[in-house]
Amino acid sequence: MKNILLLLFICPLFSFISEAQEKEPWTPEELISTEALAEQINHHEDNTLRIFSIGPDNIIKGSVDIGPGEEKESLSKLKASLKDVPTTETVIIYCGCCPFAQCPNIRPAFQLLKDLGYENPQLVDIPRNIKVDWIDKNYPVNEDL
Repeated sequence: MKNILLLLFICPLFSFISEAQEKEPWTPEELISTEALAEQINHHEDNTLRIFSIGPDNIIKGSVDIGPGEEKESLSKLKASLKDVPTTETVIIYCGCCPFAQCPNIRPAFQLLKDLGYENPQLVDIPRNIKVDWIDKNYPVNEDL
């Protein structure tokens, strides 16, 4: 009887966890590590990477400041910024305001990229925050900072 009660408790818990994991608008293949992005920036001389900050500031070199991705105004700005960008191009977004799993900005902005039909959207996987995972590693930053 104890085992049955335990199973009745655990099964819905696993179902809840599974559903939560499925709700992310990105796939693992659409995540890019900070190291991989820094490498691309360092070896991409023509500055044609499409990188947008949907967080507190445009720290990463070459990125455009859009504003917090949880705000409708910022999402409108991102949409306007992408107006002339073909959906076949890679578009990279990042935040870094807080731990990746808790970030309020990345999900709405990434979902917008999907809704606009971008075939290769990328989200920078910043596990802790932009300072620890980018600045402290001496990855390239915008010069005006």
